Amino acid sequence: MKRLDFLTRNQIQAIQNLKSDRNAQRVLKQMEEYLSVIRDGEFVYYLNAAGRALVNCDKVRKSTGNIQHNIMRNHIYIAFGCPESWRNEMRIRSEGATKKENVTCVADALFKQGDVYVIVEVDNTQTMKKNQAKIERYRILRQRGSFGMMAPKFVWITNSEHRREELRKLSGGMNTQVFTTSDFTA
Repeated sequence: MKRLDFLTRNQIQAIQNLKSDRNAQRVLKQMEEYLSVIRDGEFVYYLNAAGRALVNCDKVRKSTGNIQHNIMRNHIYIAFGCPESWRNEMRIRSEGATKKENVTCVADALFKQGDVYVIVEVDNTQTMKKNQAKIERYRILRQRGSFGMMAPKFVWITNSEHRREELRKLSGGMNTQVFTTSDFTA
Protein backbone atom coordinates (compact mmCIF):
# COMPACT_ATOMS: atom_id res chain seq x y z
CA MET A 1 0.00 0.00 0.00
CA LYS A 2 2.96 2.28 0.50
CA ARG A 3 3.72 2.02 -3.23
CA LEU A 4 0.18 1.89 -4.69
CA ASP A 5 -1.78 4.23 -2.39
CA PHE A 6 -5.25 2.62 -2.58
CA LEU A 7 -6.08 -1.07 -3.08
CA THR A 8 -9.24 -3.12 -3.29
CA ARG A 9 -9.46 -6.45 -1.51
CA ASN A 10 -9.22 -8.28 -4.85
CA GLN A 11 -6.05 -6.37 -5.71
CA ILE A 12 -4.48 -7.12 -2.32
CA GLN A 13 -5.48 -10.75 -2.79
CA ALA A 14 -3.80 -10.89 -6.23
CA ILE A 15 -0.60 -9.07 -5.21
CA GLN A 16 -0.10 -11.12 -2.04
CA ASN A 17 -1.33 -14.39 -3.59
CA LEU A 18 -3.84 -14.87 -0.77
CA LYS A 19 -5.90 -17.44 -2.74
CA SER A 20 -9.39 -17.43 -1.18
CA ASP A 21 -11.65 -14.49 -0.33
CA ARG A 22 -11.92 -15.83 3.20
CA ASN A 23 -8.13 -15.79 3.65
CA ALA A 24 -7.92 -12.25 2.26
CA GLN A 25 -10.61 -11.09 4.70
CA ARG A 26 -8.74 -12.75 7.58
CA VAL A 27 -5.50 -10.95 6.66
CA LEU A 28 -7.27 -7.61 6.30
CA LYS A 29 -8.93 -8.11 9.67
CA GLN A 30 -5.49 -8.63 11.24
CA MET A 31 -4.28 -5.42 9.63
CA GLU A 32 -7.31 -3.27 10.47
CA GLU A 33 -5.51 -1.11 13.06
CA TYR A 34 -3.14 0.04 10.28
CA LEU A 35 -5.72 0.63 7.55
CA SER A 36 -8.50 2.98 6.70
CA VAL A 37 -11.30 1.76 4.48
CA ILE A 38 -13.84 3.51 2.32
CA ARG A 39 -16.59 2.28 0.05
CA ASP A 40 -16.16 3.29 -3.59
CA GLY A 41 -18.22 0.68 -5.41
CA GLU A 42 -16.22 -1.85 -3.38
CA PHE A 43 -14.12 -1.58 -0.25
CA VAL A 44 -10.89 0.32 -0.83
CA TYR A 45 -8.05 0.19 1.70
CA TYR A 46 -5.24 2.64 2.41
CA LEU A 47 -2.72 3.24 5.17
CA ASN A 48 -3.83 5.26 8.19
CA ALA A 49 -1.40 7.13 10.50
CA ALA A 50 -0.43 3.95 12.38
CA GLY A 51 0.14 2.08 9.11
CA ARG A 52 2.25 4.89 7.68
CA ALA A 53 4.38 4.91 10.83
CA LEU A 54 4.80 1.13 10.69
CA VAL A 55 6.13 1.13 7.10
CA ASN A 56 7.91 4.51 7.31
CA CYS A 57 5.67 6.25 4.77
CA ASP A 58 5.44 10.03 4.67
CA LYS A 59 2.71 10.29 2.04
CA VAL A 60 -0.71 10.95 3.58
CA ARG A 61 -3.55 9.52 1.52
CA LYS A 62 -6.99 11.04 1.68
CA SER A 63 -10.35 9.89 0.45
CA THR A 64 -10.61 12.07 -2.66
CA GLY A 65 -12.24 11.73 -6.06
CA ASN A 66 -8.95 10.36 -7.38
CA ILE A 67 -9.33 6.89 -5.85
CA GLN A 68 -10.76 5.25 -8.98
CA HIS A 69 -7.77 6.54 -10.94
CA ASN A 70 -5.44 4.71 -8.52
CA ILE A 71 -7.52 1.52 -8.63
CA MET A 72 -7.39 1.53 -12.45
CA ARG A 73 -3.61 2.06 -12.40
CA ASN A 74 -3.25 -0.85 -9.97
CA HIS A 75 -4.99 -3.16 -12.46
CA ILE A 76 -2.12 -2.53 -14.88
CA TYR A 77 0.49 -3.03 -12.13
CA ILE A 78 -0.96 -6.46 -11.37
CA ALA A 79 -1.46 -7.40 -15.04
CA PHE A 80 2.22 -6.75 -15.76
CA GLY A 81 3.39 -8.91 -12.85
CA CYS A 82 4.01 -6.22 -10.21
CA PRO A 83 7.23 -4.86 -11.77
CA GLU A 84 9.93 -3.91 -9.30
CA SER A 85 10.87 -0.84 -11.37
CA TRP A 86 7.28 0.56 -11.17
CA ARG A 87 7.12 4.27 -10.28
CA ASN A 88 3.95 6.36 -9.97
CA GLU A 89 3.56 9.90 -11.30
CA MET A 90 6.89 10.15 -13.13
CA ARG A 91 7.84 13.42 -14.82
CA ILE A 92 9.45 13.02 -18.25
CA ARG A 93 11.09 16.15 -19.62
CA SER A 94 12.98 17.27 -22.68
CA GLU A 95 14.76 20.60 -23.06
CA GLY A 96 14.12 22.48 -26.27
CA ALA A 97 16.23 25.13 -27.94
CA THR A 98 14.17 27.75 -26.11
CA LYS A 99 12.18 27.62 -22.91
CA LYS A 100 9.00 27.66 -24.99
CA GLU A 101 10.11 24.42 -26.74
CA ASN A 102 10.56 22.48 -23.48
CA VAL A 103 8.23 19.47 -23.27
CA THR A 104 7.09 17.77 -20.09
CA CYS A 105 4.70 14.88 -19.46
CA VAL A 106 3.77 13.29 -16.17
CA ALA A 107 3.15 9.58 -16.72
CA ASP A 108 0.66 7.98 -14.35
CA ALA A 109 3.24 5.21 -13.97
CA LEU A 110 6.49 4.17 -15.60
CA PHE A 111 8.41 0.91 -15.49
CA LYS A 112 10.93 -1.02 -17.54
CA GLN A 113 10.22 -4.29 -19.31
CA GLY A 114 13.64 -5.54 -20.37
CA ASP A 115 15.25 -2.55 -22.12
CA VAL A 116 11.92 -0.90 -23.00
CA TYR A 117 10.20 1.76 -20.93
CA VAL A 118 6.50 1.17 -20.44
CA ILE A 119 4.42 4.29 -19.83
CA VAL A 120 1.08 3.79 -18.12
CA GLU A 121 -1.74 6.28 -18.63
CA VAL A 122 -5.13 6.18 -16.92
CA ASP A 123 -8.08 7.67 -18.79
CA ASN A 124 -10.73 7.93 -16.11
CA THR A 125 -12.28 11.40 -16.32
CA GLN A 126 -9.89 13.10 -18.73
CA THR A 127 -11.26 14.73 -21.87
CA MET A 128 -10.18 13.18 -25.16
CA LYS A 129 -8.74 16.56 -26.17
CA LYS A 130 -6.38 16.48 -23.17
CA ASN A 131 -5.45 12.87 -23.98
CA GLN A 132 -4.65 13.93 -27.54
CA ALA A 133 -2.42 16.76 -26.32
CA LYS A 134 -0.58 14.38 -24.00
CA ILE A 135 -0.05 11.84 -26.78
CA GLU A 136 1.41 14.60 -28.96
CA ARG A 137 3.82 15.58 -26.17
CA TYR A 138 4.86 11.91 -25.91
CA ARG A 139 5.51 11.87 -29.67
CA ILE A 140 7.87 14.84 -29.26
CA LEU A 141 9.61 13.22 -26.30
CA ARG A 142 10.05 10.03 -28.32
CA GLN A 143 11.46 11.94 -31.30
CA ARG A 144 13.95 13.71 -29.03
CA GLY A 145 15.20 10.39 -27.63
CA SER A 146 13.94 10.96 -24.08
CA PHE A 147 13.47 7.21 -23.64
CA GLY A 148 16.87 6.07 -24.89
CA MET A 149 17.47 3.91 -27.94
CA MET A 150 14.30 1.83 -27.66
CA ALA A 151 10.92 3.41 -28.41
CA PRO A 152 8.66 3.20 -25.35
CA LYS A 153 5.51 1.12 -25.07
CA PHE A 154 2.34 2.92 -24.00
CA VAL A 155 -0.30 1.17 -21.92
CA TRP A 156 -3.65 2.90 -21.40
CA ILE A 157 -6.59 1.90 -19.25
CA THR A 158 -9.99 3.48 -19.81
CA ASN A 159 -13.66 2.90 -18.98
CA SER A 160 -15.36 2.12 -22.28
CA GLU A 161 -14.89 0.43 -25.65
CA HIS A 162 -15.56 3.73 -27.42
CA ARG A 163 -12.75 5.46 -25.52
CA ARG A 164 -10.48 2.46 -26.16
CA GLU A 165 -10.97 2.90 -29.91
CA GLU A 166 -10.42 6.67 -29.71
CA LEU A 167 -7.15 6.18 -27.82
CA ARG A 168 -5.98 3.60 -30.37
CA LYS A 169 -6.66 6.04 -33.20
CA LEU A 170 -4.90 8.92 -31.43
CA SER A 171 -1.89 6.68 -30.72
CA GLY A 172 -1.44 5.57 -34.34
CA GLY A 173 2.17 4.74 -35.13
CA MET A 174 3.11 4.23 -31.49
CA ASN A 175 3.51 0.93 -29.67
CA THR A 176 0.26 1.16 -27.69
CA GLN A 177 -1.94 -1.28 -25.80
CA VAL A 178 -5.32 -0.11 -24.49
CA PHE A 179 -7.31 -1.92 -21.79
CA THR A 180 -10.74 -1.21 -20.32
CA THR A 181 -11.60 -1.73 -16.67
CA SER A 182 -13.91 -4.56 -17.74
CA ASP A 183 -10.81 -6.48 -18.86
CA PHE A 184 -9.89 -6.79 -15.17
CA THR A 185 -13.19 -7.01 -13.32
CA ALA A 186 -15.53 -9.94 -13.19
